Amino acid sequence: MTVAVSPDAHPALVLNADYRPLSYYPLSLWSWQDAIKAVFLDRVNIVAEYEAAVHSPSFAMRLPSVVSLKSYIRPNRHPAFTRFNVFLRDRFECQYCGSPSELTFDHVIPRSRGGRTEWENVCAACSPCNLRKGNKMPKQAGMWPLQKPFMPTVEDLHRNGRKFPPNYLHESWMDFLYWDSELEP
Repeated sequence: MTVAVSPDAHPALVLNADYRPLSYYPLSLWSWQDAIKAVFLDRVNIVAEYEAAVHSPSFAMRLPSVVSLKSYIRPNRHPAFTRFNVFLRDRFECQYCGSPSELTFDHVIPRSRGGRTEWENVCAACSPCNLRKGNKMPKQAGMWPLQKPFMPTVEDLHRNGRKFPPNYLHESWMDFLYWDSELEP
C-alpha cells in the first residue's frame, strides 16, 4: 500500500540492541525519514512496519514502525540534572501537597542558607507551596517533602515515565514498551 506520507506521521520506536527502548520518557522515537536513513546506513534492523510506504520510480519500502539498533548503547547510569528530570523523579507532583498544577522547583534548604542546586536538595513544588515556604528552612515553614530528594537512576526515571505514556502509541510498539508490566491471565 502506498500512501502520501506527512513528515510528522509514522514515527519509529527506537530500541536498543537488547530490544528495550532507548528511553521511556520522552519515548525514543525517530521520524520516518531518520529511520529509513538508518536502515540504508545498516545501523538498525526493522522489527515492525506500518502499512504505509514510500516509493521512487524504481523502489518502494514500507515505513518502519519499530527499529532496533545493531550496536548496543550503554545507558547512562545517572541522568542529567534538569528541571524536567526533577519533575519526572517526583512524578509531576508537588512534594509538599501532591498537586500536579503550576509546578516549579524548590530548594529544600534555601540557596541563601547554603543550599545547593543539586538532586539531593531540589524537589518539585507547586507555586503556592513554593511561595508559602519561601526562604525558610523546612522546620521553620513546617513543610517537609513527601519524599526526600535523591539522585535517581535512569531506571527510576524510566519506571516513573511509564506512568505517563505519550499521546501516540502505535499498536506495533506495545510488545516492547512495558516488559515489566503484570500480564493478564
